Amino acid sequence: MSLRNRTGLFGGTFNPIHCGHLRVAEEALNQFGLERVVFLPTGTPPHRKVDEGVSGELRFQMVKLATEGHPKFVVSRHELDKAGPCYTVDTIEAMKGLHAHGVAYIVGADVFSRIEIWHDWPRLLASAPFIVAPRPGVDLTVFAKPPFDRAEIHILDMPLVPVSSAEIRRRYHMGLSVEGMVPGVVDRFVREMGLYGVVRTGSRS
Repeated sequence: MSLRNRTGLFGGTFNPIHCGHLRVAEEALNQFGLERVVFLPTGTPPHRKVDEGVSGELRFQMVKLATEGHPKFVVSRHELDKAGPCYTVDTIEAMKGLHAHGVAYIVGADVFSRIEIWHDWPRLLASAPFIVAPRPGVDLTVFAKPPFDRAEIHILDMPLVPVSSAEIRRRYHMGLSVEGMVPGVVDRFVREMGLYGVVRTGSRS
């Protein structure tokens, strides 16, 4: 099935958003002819707390800064403003009603490979096509086996992106460089707001 003109949905905590996220979104957009990519920062993840306690609002602002100026990147508050845990299957169903050409869900192979811990995962696998980004340590052949054989899965043809939000947070705490790992505007925001153990350098109005 063609994904052309569909809207790519890209969910996550984005804590913080990094260049790997942006590369995945760009590759999905170009390889599958998507109409746009909608970033969906989550407010309350159902499976775990947000590391460092960084609020949804701050993570939303970082995604806004990182995607600003890209004509086909959009940031949605859909999950952020929802009370309680946000479940991907419910988000997909809600977004289907907003995008006439349909949706596809963009996800990293590492988190997708653990599908059986996701809420209502059988319904989730049937809810939309998935665009899967390769991740270190994940054998992509797993997605040709049960239970993934019941889903429509498209693998992104791209090099592994080794950067992770966890590594970036560690580097901030250690006072190490994150150059080339996060967009410059996001790095400035982190330092201005004093996130991830960084000494605050300023304030935003």
